Parts: sequence; C-alpha cells; structure tokens
Amino acid sequence: MKTDPEGYETELHLIHSQFNSALELFQQQAALNFSSITGVGADPTVAKDLSDRAMFLSHVTPFYPKQLAEFPSDLAAFLKSSARTLPSGLRFHVTQALILLVNRKIIDIKDTLSLFMELQTLGDRNLRKLAFSHVVHSIRRMNKNHKNEAKNRPLQNILFALLQQEDEARAKRSLITLCELHRRKVWFDDRTANAICMACFHSSSRIMIAALSFLLDYEKIENDDDDSDASSSEDEMTQKPQVVISKEAVYKAHHKGTAASKKKKKAKLQRAIRTMKRQQRLSSETSTSSYYSPLNHLKDAQGFVEKLFSRLQTCNERFEVKMMMLKVIARTVGLHHLILLNFYPFLQRYVQPHQKDITNLLAAAVQACHDMVPPDAVEPLFKQIVNQFVHDRSRPEAIAVGMNVIREICLRMPLLMTEDLLQDLALYKKSHEKAVSAAARSLITLFREVCPSLLVKKDRGRPVDPKARPRAYGEVNVLSNVPDIELLEHEDEIDGSRDDENSDDAASISSDDGNENSDGEESQYTAEDGSEDEDIVDEEDDENDSIDEDESDIGDADEEDNDDEDKVETEEVEAEEDDDYEEVTDSSRPSDGAGDGGNEDKTSKASKRKLSDFEGQLIAADTSLRALKRLAEAKMSHTSSDSTDGILSDEHFRRIKELKGVLHLFY
Repeated sequence: MKTDPEGYETELHLIHSQFNSALELFQQQAALNFSSITGVGADPTVAKDLSDRAMFLSHVTPFYPKQLAEFPSDLAAFLKSSARTLPSGLRFHVTQALILLVNRKIIDIKDTLSLFMELQTLGDRNLRKLAFSHVVHSIRRMNKNHKNEAKNRPLQNILFALLQQEDEARAKRSLITLCELHRRKVWFDDRTANAICMACFHSSSRIMIAALSFLLDYEKIENDDDDSDASSSEDEMTQKPQVVISKEAVYKAHHKGTAASKKKKKAKLQRAIRTMKRQQRLSSETSTSSYYSPLNHLKDAQGFVEKLFSRLQTCNERFEVKMMMLKVIARTVGLHHLILLNFYPFLQRYVQPHQKDITNLLAAAVQACHDMVPPDAVEPLFKQIVNQFVHDRSRPEAIAVGMNVIREICLRMPLLMTEDLLQDLALYKKSHEKAVSAAARSLITLFREVCPSLLVKKDRGRPVDPKARPRAYGEVNVLSNVPDIELLEHEDEIDGSRDDENSDDAASISSDDGNENSDGEESQYTAEDGSEDEDIVDEEDDENDSIDEDESDIGDADEEDNDDEDKVETEEVEAEEDDDYEEVTDSSRPSDGAGDGGNEDKTSKASKRKLSDFEGQLIAADTSLRALKRLAEAKMSHTSSDSTDGILSDEHFRRIKELKGVLHLFY
C-alpha cells in the first residue's frame, strides 16, 4: 500500500470501516459505564484486532491524506473518552499509534499534550513512561535547532495550568515534566523556573516536597515506587559503578602475553579509560549544576522567601520537610542578598549540638549571612553558636564544627567579631586535637587579611596591610575614575618607544641582506685577497649606521621628555660613536698595496671596531630603557583625567590592557 497507494484503496476502505465499527462499539461500552473486565473488553481477540487496525492505519495515513483525514482526530477523541475503561494492552497500542501520527507531524503536539498528561495519571506504569518520554522528546526535538518560542508558549501554558490545579496527580506529572525539561536545558527560561518555584506553595504537601527537593538538589524527581519517570541515558550512566584501572592491568597490557593478546588488552584498557573520562565529565556537570538552579531566575525573590517563611512558621509538617524549606529560604537569601530579619531568631531556636541534622542547619545559617544584613540581627545567632559549641566542656568535634562555622560567618560579616572573642578563640591553636587547632589557625589566617588589629602581636605575622579593617555596614567603595585611562592619551608615545626598541634587530637584519647584494668590486676584492676581514668591517659599518640612527631617535625622545641630563649623555654617546665610525671607516678602506701586514692591521682594527660597536649597542639600549622607565613612571603616577566624554567601549579597555602590558615589559 505504501508502494502503490492507488491500487489498494478498496482494502483501505475495508480496514477503515472495520476500525470505525469496533471504535463505535467501544465508545458505546464506555458510555454505558461498563468496566473493561466484562463486555467487549473481556474478549482479548476484539481488543487485539482493534489495536492492530489502529496501528496499521497510522502507518499508512501519510499515503492516504484524503481518505484518512478524519482518522487522527477520531483516534485522539476515542482515547480521550474511553482511556480509563479500555484494557491496558489496547490502551497502550492505541497510544503508540497516536504517537506515530504526532512524530510524522500529522497531529500537532499542542493538540495532544493535555491528553498525554492525562494518560500519565491512569496508574499504568508502562503507559506513564511511554507518554512521559514522548512529551519530553517531542519538545526537545522541536527546540533542537533553535528555541521555538511560538510553539513553546502554548505548551507552557498548558503545563502551568495543570500545575496550579488542586488535583495532586495532574499537578505532580506537570511538575515532573517541567523539571525534566528545565534540567535538560530545553525550557531554560524565567517562566519555567518561576513556575517550578511557585510549586512550593501548592496546597498538596507532596507537590511542595517535590518542588523543594528539586530546588535543593537540582536532580530528577522520583516517584514513590522504585522506577523513575525522569530516567535518561545520562542518569543511567552516572548510576553505574565507577571504573577503576589498576596498575596490574596496565602492566599486563604492555609486558605480558603475545602480541595479539597485548593488542586486545590495550584496546580493552582504552575502552575503560574512555568510560572513566565520560563518567568524570558527567559527574562534574552534575556537581556544577546548582549554578543553574531555578532560584537564580526568580522575579520576586523577596516575596518568595517571605511567603515561604510564613508557611514554614505555620505548617505542621515533619522535621525533614521543615529543614528542606529552611534550606531553600537560606539559599535564596544568600543568592539574592535579601534581608529577612525574622529568619535568624528562628534559626537560633534550633542551634544546639545535639540537634538532629545540625550540620545542614549550620550550613543554612552560613548561607543566609551576607554583607547587606545588619550585624545586630545576626549577633544573637552568632553568640549562640559560640556559647553552644566552643567551650572547654564541649566535644572536640563540636568545637571544630563551631570554629569553622564562625570563620565562614566572619568571612561574610567580619563586623560580628570582637577583639576579646577572637583572642579567646585563637588560643585553641594550641589544642592537641588536630581538627580544633586547624580550625583556630584558619580563623587567625582570615583575620590577618581582614583586620589584623584584632589579633595579638604574635598572631599577626606579617600582614599585607597592617591597617586593614572591615568596611562599616552600608559602606560602599565607589570609584571616581577609570584606572589607567591616561594611557590612552599617550598611546602614540608608548608605541613609538616600543618601535625604537625593536628597530635594532630590524636594522641588523637589513644590513645582513644588503651585504649579500653588495657591488661587484668589493666581492671581487674579497675573492682576490682571500680574506673575510673586509666583509666583517663592512657589516660592522652597516650596523654602526643603524645604531647611530637609533641613538638619534632616542635623543629626540629625550628632548620631548625635557630631560637635560639624559640629553647631554646621549649627545656624548653620539659624538663618541661618530668618532669611532670615522676612524673605522678610514681604516677599513682597501689600499692598492695591501699585503700580509695590511691584513693584520685590518684584523686588529676590525676587532677594535667590534668592541666599540658592542659598547655602543649597550649604551643605546640602556638609554632607550631609561627613557621608557621615565615614561612609565610619569604615566603610572599621573592621575587619570576626565577629558573624555565618560563613555568607554570594549575597545578602549582592551587597548588600556595592551598598553599596560607594554609598560610592564620595560618598567
């Protein structure tokens, strides 16, 4: 029928009529509220024939668009009206046929999304997994090349409406779908993130717990049973045991056995290494996934934490659920730098060494501290931690935990620490317990940088800034200018100095090239004479010319900088170099009666010229370096001017960075 659609139209009409008659029979049964155990549904052959015809027609629908124009809508309506009364096998196969039509784009996913979400609430495990995977993969395929916002908006509205319903089953399936799409970064936008966060206020506690667990762990939400609806190939890979490569296996692969066996062992070893690297990559992705938490995209973070905190104070949930709510509040407060003053006295009631899950509670207390919170609001909680954990009768484990928490809180709010308290806590560095002494030393190290004046003199060490102090509450350092903006005003001078420094090499290279193409008389003279001294002298003369040019350029730079001493020194160097140049030039001219004595004289003069030329290069380089140093000192010490219009582009900042690098090379 796919090869020759026109030749099999009669068979198509026959199968389609049989399907319609069976469909009407099952719809009448559903209208009479018959269960699937009795009536037509009890006969397995009738259900199998209907499922086979439905699957067959869904396969040939693209080849008969006119004859089967009503078939997709009839199949969807039948499944929507009679899904609860159909046998599980028939329901599963009809769903497969409908998925086939959606995948071939005969039906739009927007028209069947609510139906597939409804099928997930029927309690059929296989059907639930099939419908869930179809929804997720269809939306992923739709957004594979680019984000299709025109189609995403209607689908999101359907799922958001289901999430707000009082029906727990529908709301949970919608939440699981949204979380899976957000975790796979398919719907990675503010609307989806805020919808997941708002699920924390659902009337059902199970929906609230599912949303809280996703916000805390940013993982898939599992059902009450053993299976997971949000399973994926990546998750299955991470659940496999870690691959361990032993040294013995590596040794055997390279040193034991025949060549063929070694080849097999090496191939097996390479497969194990690739698997291990893939597991490490996936584990690193999951470990850093908290950065992409939906809490980052909250539109009204302050209203969110206030509403959730009021629910925490009035709810009657078990302690584990309260801890989840408390950790979400603390994470949001720290992430968005919010102010929730009633939260810290609430935490203070639970800060006891014997409290259940005390480490997570203290971690939440640390997360909720930031520099925007008034120190007076956190001070009672801070003192409670000090008094309950750090004292002589406390266990070493509790002391170490308390010291570490104090250090982390002081890292965020150093104004809480007083001089007497810090000196008392610093005495624990002499403790015989390693964990306690290490925690005390880390606290001392922190205040060496933050505020060394609070420490006694022997504990300060050599601080970088002895006068360092923490900023007062509400104090903000506002920059009045852009650092190093003056470099843009003297950009040409810096580039010119850099060009002068690089000109020596270019001049020497050009002199070598010119020497190779010298006139025929000099080459002929050298060949007849049998010595290379004259070539050496000529090369030195060319280099001398380039050096003189560089020195004159440096003298000009010094005149621009108005440095009289360096100007005089540079002129003396130039005069000295001119005398040397004239002397060497006169002595290096070939004479007609040159013999062996003349060659010796030339050799000695050439060596003398080499020494003087080397000294000239050193003096020239030193002069150029001093000029660059003076320029760098002047530019670094000069305050930035506000001559520009105050608007700098990325190109300006990139150019400032390059100029700083140039000055850094010579300063």
